[in-house]
Amino acid sequence: MPYMYILECSDGSYYTGRTWDLERRLWEHQNGLGAKHTVKHLPIKLVYCEECERIEDAYAREKQIQGWSRKKKQALMAGDTNQIHLLAECRNESHSRNLGFDSAQPTGPSCTLSKPDRSLSGAEGNIDSQPTLLKPDEKA
Repeated sequence: MPYMYILECSDGSYYTGRTWDLERRLWEHQNGLGAKHTVKHLPIKLVYCEECERIEDAYAREKQIQGWSRKKKQALMAGDTNQIHLLAECRNESHSRNLGFDSAQPTGPSCTLSKPDRSLSGAEGNIDSQPTLLKPDEKA
């Protein structure tokens, strides 16, 4: 199943990515085989993920969220949809006035929030805790 995910790096920055295999990708990031950004800012922790129907949806969602402000990403992670909408309206209204468009939002890809299983999120199942990392060929 494809996923869009957000990692928090040791410097407090966020990294947004997508993958078919979340366990494997987390292992790669944590072991210096991930993106250039995460390699420079280890260790990382999984703070959010969404399960998507298709990899194209995960890619579209990744690109959408990469364009968001830090505050908007934090609202997403907190599950605060009202704040997400307020932050979107605020940005879109000023942007729309400059372009002469209204502030309507396009609909997003078909992805749903998915809490990682315990093998990805530590013994207590908390997505804010450090993931238990497995080698790519190991099974939980």
